Amino acid sequence: MAKIVLGIGTSHSPQLSIRASEWDHLLKKDQTDPRLDYPSLLKRAKPLEAELTPEKFRQRDEACLKAVKDLGDALQKANADMIVIFGDDQHEQFQDDNMPTFAIYHGKSLPVVTHVGRNPAAWKSAEEHGWAPTAAEYETGHGLADHLIRSLVDAEFDIARCNKLRPEIGVGHAFSFLYRRVLPGGRLPMVPVMVNTYYPPNQPTPKRCYAFGQAVRKAVESWDSDKRVAIMASGGLSHVVIDEEIDQMTIDGLRNKKPESLWRLPRERLWGGTSEILNWVALAGAVESMELKYLEYVTTYRSPAATGCGMGFAYWT
Repeated sequence: MAKIVLGIGTSHSPQLSIRASEWDHLLKKDQTDPRLDYPSLLKRAKPLEAELTPEKFRQRDEACLKAVKDLGDALQKANADMIVIFGDDQHEQFQDDNMPTFAIYHGKSLPVVTHVGRNPAAWKSAEEHGWAPTAAEYETGHGLADHLIRSLVDAEFDIARCNKLRPEIGVGHAFSFLYRRVLPGGRLPMVPVMVNTYYPPNQPTPKRCYAFGQAVRKAVESWDSDKRVAIMASGGLSHVVIDEEIDQMTIDGLRNKKPESLWRLPRERLWGGTSEILNWVALAGAVESMELKYLEYVTTYRSPAATGCGMGFAYWT
């Protein structure tokens, strides 16, 4: 039977691919982002002067770079044959006319867009400069994907499936982050598992995500194969507005194997990018019998309005 050899959790924020000297591009984005009320955030934010110095930016950027490399090294050492990734789709494949709670891609080829397109915003250009070169297509773990779909349906999960992705967009950024940053130059076959963390009203609850992760683990371990499988959560922690409290609630639940704490994460605070914590909750269910070997948390504040990302990096063996 197949064996899970590694669990990984990683943030995938654009800020991870933009060097500290260019974080002002993200500040300008935040100030004009229609999803944010920047003036109101500025009024509510705690004093952050000590967090917003060039030296602090450099230190935290370097800490994040090291953590991403540490995860990549652990994945290479695990010698996995394929990887299952819990990630969210941000209107990359699914729109509001069809937004499944859980979906698995089981096509045989995985398209990855190698550039951000024409006339991108300054922050997007800066992000792309931080990506490793990628191929236009990658192999998938389609045999495992088919098995996951059948097994999860048998476990009473209603799973959407798709075997084609929009070629002009490619697989979502939650998934391409593997090739762009975690495994630069790597070609590890992937099974994308899309979780609707972002869009109401059908986001799964934290408890449902944990149970989903448990079911994915059982499905992988029941697959009649000798393959070595890694499982990864992509996204989070809190952003675009940093919420250190909810980050610490999540970390405590992960570090101390307290699923009830993860189930009680306040859903009203799991909005926007912070909702990607649900991918980590699913991972926690999948790796509940494994040992947490590595966990780093870095707050990358980039504005006096507390915008930025609570970066999380972890692996289990």
